[in-house]
Amino acid sequence: MKPFFLPAIVCAVIGFAAAAHAAPAHAAPVSPVALELAATETAVGDQLFIAAREAFRTGNRARLESLRNELALTEHVLTPYADYYLLRQRLAKSDESGIKAFLAREKNSYLAERLITDWLKELARGNRRTEAERLFARLQSPDQEATCIDLQLRLRRQKANEAVLFLEAQKPWLAIVDVPEGCQALFFHLGEYLPDDQYWQRARIMTERAKQKAARQTLNALPKKEQPDAKQFAELWEKPLVWLNRQKPEAVTTRTQKEIVALAISRLANNNLDLAVTQLERWQKNIGAEAAAWCWGQIALVGARRHRPEALNWFGKSSQATLSPDAREWRVRAALRRQNWAQVRLAIENMPEEHRNDPTWIYWLARADKAEGRFNDAYDKFRQVRGESHFYSNLADEELGRSIQIPALAPPVTSAEYAAASANPGLQRSLALFRLDFRLEAVREWNWAIRDMDDRQLLAAATLALENHIYDRAINTANRTQYQHDYTLRFLAPFDAQVRAAARAQDVDDAWVFGLMRQESRFIIQAKSSAGASGLMQLMPATARWVAKKIGLKDYNHAHVNDLETNLLLGTSYMRMVLSDLSDHPVLASAAYNAGPSRAQRWRAEAPLDATIYIETIPFDETRDYVKKVMSNTVYYAMLFSGQPASLNARLGKIPARERAESDLP
Repeated sequence: MKPFFLPAIVCAVIGFAAAAHAAPAHAAPVSPVALELAATETAVGDQLFIAAREAFRTGNRARLESLRNELALTEHVLTPYADYYLLRQRLAKSDESGIKAFLAREKNSYLAERLITDWLKELARGNRRTEAERLFARLQSPDQEATCIDLQLRLRRQKANEAVLFLEAQKPWLAIVDVPEGCQALFFHLGEYLPDDQYWQRARIMTERAKQKAARQTLNALPKKEQPDAKQFAELWEKPLVWLNRQKPEAVTTRTQKEIVALAISRLANNNLDLAVTQLERWQKNIGAEAAAWCWGQIALVGARRHRPEALNWFGKSSQATLSPDAREWRVRAALRRQNWAQVRLAIENMPEEHRNDPTWIYWLARADKAEGRFNDAYDKFRQVRGESHFYSNLADEELGRSIQIPALAPPVTSAEYAAASANPGLQRSLALFRLDFRLEAVREWNWAIRDMDDRQLLAAATLALENHIYDRAINTANRTQYQHDYTLRFLAPFDAQVRAAARAQDVDDAWVFGLMRQESRFIIQAKSSAGASGLMQLMPATARWVAKKIGLKDYNHAHVNDLETNLLLGTSYMRMVLSDLSDHPVLASAAYNAGPSRAQRWRAEAPLDATIYIETIPFDETRDYVKKVMSNTVYYAMLFSGQPASLNARLGKIPARERAESDLP
C-alpha cells in the first residue's frame, strides 16, 4: 500500500504592540547614560537578529553565519536563535556538526526541544531507527509528528506488543485531518494491518467534519478494486441528492457501494435534513443496519445543532453505530433542549469514561439527578466540580449554596522572586521576541519557560509580564497557579479609566465589558484574528464601519480601528446595540457579539429557556465556549470591582422566548 498523505505546513502570525501601563519598580534605578547605552546596544542587536532571521528564511547560509558572529559580539539575548538557525540549515544538508554542543549548552530550553525534534525527523527520513528512538526519549513535550515517528519505530521493533501499540496508533489515525510528513510513515505502516473498517471509519469521520480531501485520500489507500470511483466521489460530495437519485438500491451490494451511499446521505443532511431522512428511509434496508444507524446519527447531529425537535428521536435510531465524540455530546444537548432529563442521563452514561468525566458532563449529570429527585447523588457530583474558576464550577458552587469565591490574595512577589523571573533565559528571550513583534515564537518561548514553575515562580513571571505590558501572558501565567493565587493578575483591568468611561457613556456594565475584552483579545491592542477582527474589542471591518455610521463618527477609517479610544467607542456602542436588540440579556448579547445578532436570536426557543441550556446548545463550538467564559469573567470582575459577592446564576437567568422580528444589526 502506498503513502497517500501530503505534508501540511501551517503558519500563523499575530501582531503585537506594547501598551503604556504604570507599574511598580522591582530593581534599583539605573543612570540615564547607562540606560541610553543599553538601549543603543539592544537596538543594534535587534537589527542583526532580524537580518539573521531573514537570512535563515531565504537560505542564505554565508550571510547567516556572518550575522550570527556579529550578533554574538553584542551578547544579544537572541543569539541562541541564530545558532539554532545555522544548525537547522546544516541538518537540511545532513551535517550534524555542532548539534550536541548546542544541546548541552541550551539543555532543557525551548530551542533545544525544537532542535531535538528537527533532528529526530531527519533521522527518521534517513531510516536511522535506533538513533531516532534514543533521541525521542530526550523530548520533554513531543509534538504530533514526533509522536507518530515514535509509534512507527516501536511498531516495527516491538512485534510482541503490536496489538497494544496499534490501539495507541489508532488515535492519530482517526483524529488527524491534514497529516504531517512525520505521520505519513506511521499511516503507511498501519495500512499493512488495518482492516477496511478502519479506512471507512476514518472516511466517515472526515465526512462528518466536511474534510473532502482527507476523506478522499483515506479511501485512495484501499485496495484498488475497493476504492470508489473518483468522479463518483466528487459528485456525491458536491451534489449528493443528484447522485443518490441516479442510483438503484437493489444494485447496491458491495461494501464500497453501501459505504458511499452512507457518505452521500451524510453530505445531504448538511444541505437538507428532510430530504436526507427521505433518502435514508429509501436506502436503509439496502445499506445494512450499521451503516443506516450511522446515517441516523449524522442526521441527528445536524438536527441537534439546528435545534430540531426530532433530533432526539433520530439519535434513538443510531444505537447500532459508533458515534463520534461530537455526536455523543450533541445527543446530550438534544435531550437538554427538550429538557428530557432521563435522556440526558442516558446519553452521558453512554459516553466513554474519559469523556463523561469532563466537568461539563459531570455538571449536567448532576442536573439530571436533581431534576429526577436524586438530590444526594446530584450534590455529590456538584462537589466534584466546585471550587474552580470556570463556568460549570461556578454554577456547581451555587447549586451547593456556596457563593463564588475569590481566593485569598497570595503574598506579594518578593524582590528576589522577581529578580529570578527577570533572569530566566527563556523569559528573557520571550520578552525580546515580543519587543520585536515575533509574537508566535514569543508565546511559545514563554509557555515553555513557565511549564514546570511552582506558584511563586508563576506569580513572579506573571508580574514580569504585566510590567512589560504583555497582558495576555500575565493572565495566562497567573491562571496556572494551584494553591497561591492573585486574581488581580488573572483578571487584569488595564486601560481602566478609558474602559469605564466608554462603558458609562453606553450605559453598559463595565464588568461585562472587561469580561468580554478579556476573552476577545486578552487586552492586546493590536490583536488581529484569522477572520480579520481587530483591536481590544475584536471588531470586524464591516461591523466597525456600520457602527461608526450609526453613531455618526465622522471621517472614520478602518486604519483607526486599533486606536484605543476609537476601538472602545465602537465596541461598547455595538455592545449597547446588541443588548437593546436582544431583550437586554447579556447572554444573548454576548452570543451576538461573537456570532452575530441574527444567530443569537435564531438559537432562542419558542418558550423561555434556562440560560445554561441555551448556552450549552449554542451550535458553534467557539461561540459556546466564548459565552461561558465571558459570563464567568464578568462575575469575577464584578466581585473585584465591588468587593461584594456576585452570582453567575443571577446574571444568566432565563432566556426569553424567540421574538419574531429580525434584527437589522450586522
